[in-house]
Amino acid sequence: MRAVIQRVSTASVTINSEMVSAIGNGLLVLLGIETEDNPEDVEWLCGKIARLRIFSDDNGLMNKDIAEANGDILVVSQFTLHAAYKKGNRPSFIKSARPEQAIPLYEYFLSTLTGLMGKTVAAGVFGADMKVALVNDGPVTILMDTRNRE
Repeated sequence: MRAVIQRVSTASVTINSEMVSAIGNGLLVLLGIETEDNPEDVEWLCGKIARLRIFSDDNGLMNKDIAEANGDILVVSQFTLHAAYKKGNRPSFIKSARPEQAIPLYEYFLSTLTGLMGKTVAAGVFGADMKVALVNDGPVTILMDTRNRE
């Protein structure tokens, strides 16, 4: 499971010219689910995201987590995070989980993160053609991969 986590001032998801989700200050999480992922990966990643201290304290240091910053989270599924590009120029997405496996893990991710946050996590629509808009704050962008738990 891979996540690109961006600290944002605002972020939104639009589908067919209709805004379906939007947040202000918080995190935009682009989430890629691969065939080897399981509920343990979800729990580890959600815990890391909820405790990630990348918001400024009164001294301007990154010491606050999302709850302490009173921020929100927007999660967008993105199978392209598992693109294999070693051979040729056309990426392969063979490692990306098929919808029958990915959707339950995506929904579990949303419910787990909602539980850790104590409030609803905003989301895109799985499999939809989405337009994602954001203002990256900092910029702060962090990549996490459950196969490489640094």
